[in-house]
Amino acid sequence: MSKMSGLSETERAGFAKILKLMSEDHVLSLCDTVTNKMIVVETYTEAIETIIAFTNNAEELLKRKKVVRDLIFKYLAKEGVVMPPNSEKHQLVKRTLELWSSGKTDETRPTTEVKAEVAFDPLVLGQQFCQWFFQLLNSHNPSLGQPCQDWGPQHFWPDVKLHLLSRAGSEQMDDFLGAEMVSLRLLALTKEEHLLLSPNLQPQGIRALASPHGLVLVAVAGTIHRDKACLGIFEQIFGLIRSPLENNSWKIKFVNLKIKGQDALGGTEMVAPALSYNSTELQLLCN
Repeated sequence: MSKMSGLSETERAGFAKILKLMSEDHVLSLCDTVTNKMIVVETYTEAIETIIAFTNNAEELLKRKKVVRDLIFKYLAKEGVVMPPNSEKHQLVKRTLELWSSGKTDETRPTTEVKAEVAFDPLVLGQQFCQWFFQLLNSHNPSLGQPCQDWGPQHFWPDVKLHLLSRAGSEQMDDFLGAEMVSLRLLALTKEEHLLLSPNLQPQGIRALASPHGLVLVAVAGTIHRDKACLGIFEQIFGLIRSPLENNSWKIKFVNLKIKGQDALGGTEMVAPALSYNSTELQLLCN
């Protein structure tokens, strides 16, 4: 027995995301309700597909008891729609239906368009990104004794490039290509070489700018430590682009990392290093 869904493509994609936030038991139970137990499903995925196929009206499904308020709230947050935390379910349902009819969800948003619902500030993104990135990378330094977080190629675009320039004694320049190689080389800094990278997130230590094509550049300076010794400073530039297939999360497209050991610094101030890149140089990288 088959039945065509009366939902639009946007609504179907939205429901798939909402249902994936539910527990398996709730999805199977909702499937029974929606189909009046006329369809026997074998798997969680089949249950989601069946619920969507047997739904003619988006509002009706959103209003069902098992689609609880918190699920809709979470879904909207993931789509970049910020609602007051005390919103009631009927308000969240209304906002979801508006979102779907406007067609501004992740499925329909162009790949590189920055979400326009909130004023986009590249610097705020840059600070949040740096906090996340360095905390994640440093968690793999065994001398810190922290639980390792989920570092890996999933945070990079498949064709990511890493340009690594190191001036400590002699000068060494290396290029790495591809998510696997780049991810492993950066990981080696903390995991094998036991380095700790401490970014300077004060105004003189970080800059960010966005290109019209959706590339965001984040440049940050910081100090490098091993155990209690400060070994030198680093400057790192990240190119970030959203991935529409992964909840529009930002992924790393390229990394330029410049490391200067103490001997190459000639007594420069190392407490909170400032960036040497200016906006014009960053603008050139954007093109």
